[in-house]
Amino acid sequence: MLKGFYTAASGMLTQQRRTEMLTNNMANANTPGYKADQSSVRSFPEMLLNRMEDETIPNGNGKKMPSFAQVGSLHTGVYIQETNPLFKQGDIKQTDLKTDLALVHGEMPIDEETGVAGALFFTVQNGNGDVRYTRNGNFTLDSQGYLTTSGGYYVLDGNNERIQLDNDQFTVSDNGVILQDAAQVAQIGIAYSNDPAGQLVKEGDGLFSANAELTNAYDEDDVFFTIKQGYIENSNVDAAQTMTEMLSVYRSFEANQKVLQAYDQSLNKTVNEVGKIG
Repeated sequence: MLKGFYTAASGMLTQQRRTEMLTNNMANANTPGYKADQSSVRSFPEMLLNRMEDETIPNGNGKKMPSFAQVGSLHTGVYIQETNPLFKQGDIKQTDLKTDLALVHGEMPIDEETGVAGALFFTVQNGNGDVRYTRNGNFTLDSQGYLTTSGGYYVLDGNNERIQLDNDQFTVSDNGVILQDAAQVAQIGIAYSNDPAGQLVKEGDGLFSANAELTNAYDEDDVFFTIKQGYIENSNVDAAQTMTEMLSVYRSFEANQKVLQAYDQSLNKTVNEVGKIG
């Protein structure tokens, strides 16, 4: 088996997975609060090949002992090491709907070890009581007056309680306080993560789960944000850049495919021509 098969095949698989990731980003370019995925590609460890054979000992007894002859190094190609969301804030779009909320943050604290900026999220809950986090502020009121996401998750307040309103005639201040009939009803729950890539796992539908409960953003002195009513946050997918990356990935896949075809033709000649017995 020719060693280049491993490199070309792993390259094709890697580019195929990158294509799937970029295609999913493009499909969600208009999804409110969507965070684009980005991948990191890494090469497999290089291996050293040795050939084991028997070597006769020159002592007249004809005894043999194993010996090793170096064949050369083997590059086994590349793979996608991990895929992480890009938590950069998307553009803010005005909708004039009272149930639409956009989370606009200022400059976030940066972790000194990782160099990653923190991120803010709305806190939501499903019917089983499982807490999730999202940037999609396209909310609505259900039949019982609970403020929910478009997927039916309950929006929580700062005390992790569900928010119930009489109707959609309410106002939300910049610090998340909900007022209805001049009375304070609740305060929108905002969670803060100082390491979103390490703490959060993407689940789909704009939701993230955390390996531990995130802190309350209102308790963080160095975290600044505002909540804008009648606005939503757009996806942070850069359509032009994503299309450029897709073309680059396609060319890389095609190049690896041609290498694989060349090796296949070489093997075909070896089996059917070189190895032919006259």
